[in-house]
Amino acid sequence: MPVQYNPVCCRFSGQCKTIMLNTTEKVAVCSRSFSKNPDLRSELLLRYARVTFNDAGLQLEGESLIKFLKGHDKAIIALELIDEKVLSRLPELQVISKYGVGLDSIDLMAMQTHRKRLGWTGGVNRRSVSELVISFAIAMLRHVPAANHEVLSGLWHQHLGNYLTGKTVGIIGCGHIGKDLVPLLLAFDCHILVNDILDFPDFYAKHGLKAVCLEELLEHSDVVTLHIPLNESTRGILDSKRLALLKPSAILINIARGGLVDELALKSMLKNKLLAAAAFDVFSDEPPLDKELLGLPNFLATPHIGGSTHEAISAMGMAAIDGLDDNSVPERP
Repeated sequence: MPVQYNPVCCRFSGQCKTIMLNTTEKVAVCSRSFSKNPDLRSELLLRYARVTFNDAGLQLEGESLIKFLKGHDKAIIALELIDEKVLSRLPELQVISKYGVGLDSIDLMAMQTHRKRLGWTGGVNRRSVSELVISFAIAMLRHVPAANHEVLSGLWHQHLGNYLTGKTVGIIGCGHIGKDLVPLLLAFDCHILVNDILDFPDFYAKHGLKAVCLEELLEHSDVVTLHIPLNESTRGILDSKRLALLKPSAILINIARGGLVDELALKSMLKNKLLAAAAFDVFSDEPPLDKELLGLPNFLATPHIGGSTHEAISAMGMAAIDGLDDNSVPERP
């Protein structure tokens, strides 16, 4: 097929440019949400003529994932597990572009070993996540879920809540989202404690943040919010021992990854009023299986919607499309 040049205006940025239509390389889109998005589909088809979308809405893993990716040069993935087993059977696949921000589903060592290229842009959904943190914090401080449930049950009790203003907020993980959350919290005159394996002294100094160890953060925070990846060093990082350090009046928020928190220990603390409230957007099993936890009046659950805003979807989708051409072999972890 001949090379074609398309003058296009991006639906998301509004910028117009002339791009070359790739008519040779085949692209597989594993993500179901990307495949359902008409704007992202159209944008990708302006750049690549040969695209296979996951129109069947399949949950691709293991053999089904390998079968779907067979014969393709590039792929856009979301939460699909890309490991040694998958990559070793796809010699023709050269580029994997991430739709989303977390890399915990991708074996970077295997990518490096097989010389596969990774397209990834960190933090493209950060404002979507950080605004949800603010909404969770206010909702739980004001007992919104419990009050709503009571009204629907025919009760009319006025709950006495608390300000977010002036509270001490502990941010575990000061990456893209943690940094984006800081100015939003400062608008509420919050005192902010941070904990991260990396040091960002200039950022901390600019915003008046205090970097502390994890235990000190848990002991002194009124609201604790998690923003770290899930890996072997972070799995279960908030176990029963660390959860016990939280103040009985504290609120725990997890919009990062399921598996960071011992959910059984959390449920016990919420039931026994050793922790005021918790709000989770992510769980060890999704959908979550613990109906007792979900039914607690001081627990708020949402179905992994941290990045689910129109603006974030657009940004993540465009980053994934750009990553098909702008990519590199990841360095060894």
